[in-house]
Amino acid sequence: MRILITGGAGFIGHHVASRLLQLGEHLAILDNFNEFYDPEVKRANVRDLLALGPVEVFEVDILDPARLAQAFRAFAPEAVIHLAAWAGVRPSIRQPALYTEVNVTGTVHLLELAKDSGVSCFLFGSSSSVYGGNTKAPFSEQDPVDRPISPYAATKRAAELICHTYAHNFALNICCLRFFTVYGPRQRPEMAIHKFARLMTEDEEIPLFGDGSSRRDYTYIDDIVDGVAAALRLSPRFEIINLGESQTISLLDLIALMERALGRRAKVRHFPEQPGDMHTTYADIDRARRVLGYNPQTPVEAGIGKFTQWFLQQSGK
Repeated sequence: MRILITGGAGFIGHHVASRLLQLGEHLAILDNFNEFYDPEVKRANVRDLLALGPVEVFEVDILDPARLAQAFRAFAPEAVIHLAAWAGVRPSIRQPALYTEVNVTGTVHLLELAKDSGVSCFLFGSSSSVYGGNTKAPFSEQDPVDRPISPYAATKRAAELICHTYAHNFALNICCLRFFTVYGPRQRPEMAIHKFARLMTEDEEIPLFGDGSSRRDYTYIDDIVDGVAAALRLSPRFEIINLGESQTISLLDLIALMERALGRRAKVRHFPEQPGDMHTTYADIDRARRVLGYNPQTPVEAGIGKFTQWFLQQSGK
């Protein structure tokens, strides 16, 4: 299958591309290599992918419909895995217009091209943040998601709704995958686990917002990739599916796990809770198990060990 991965030079994109190359798929990745974090990290990801097998690379912004159309004509994808986005809850509060433009308008550009190009499967990388202030746990795809608490969450939900309209009106096969706090090797440097590991090994303070009781459903990257690969084979008219580990851990317990894995004590400095932060994320994965055969294999205790091993190797610490 000819598969185009937007945001393919990023953390999740790199791992998805690596798996699909191993499966013998014909790949192209599309990324604008922006400066949300050091672009060299993404370029290194691409170099590693090219060492694994043939990959076409398009350096294109999803807000540039003309160049996007050129990429679609050049590659002629049969499937699109749309992972490109401006990510992060807290920065979205500072730049809501940017997040709306990229995450919503950019998605429309891709759906238009998918519609006109005869794409058979469109996977959209959504987020657990769409559940907002939901207090029912675990979070089910049937739960109401009409009260997001950050612009980032609102843009992801808006894009899901737009995906539904394209599936309904244009017979596109679309699956929205709600990722729950993905971590693992090559994780973005500003994300909590990577940031905490760096600060702990540099003997710097970890900023902890709130009292540390907030809980997350941390999902190891290999499990996410399993779900994405299974969704490619599904080709539904329209589906929304949670991809999580379906277990939670508090922030304080996560730090304790990292202390043991790194053999270092964390210096913690408390700050007030931040606007837009959810207290808990927790995935109900019954639908993923039933529809995709999804079966996560890496509990957070094992995943933190794998992450810290990679971190220490790549940082030389």
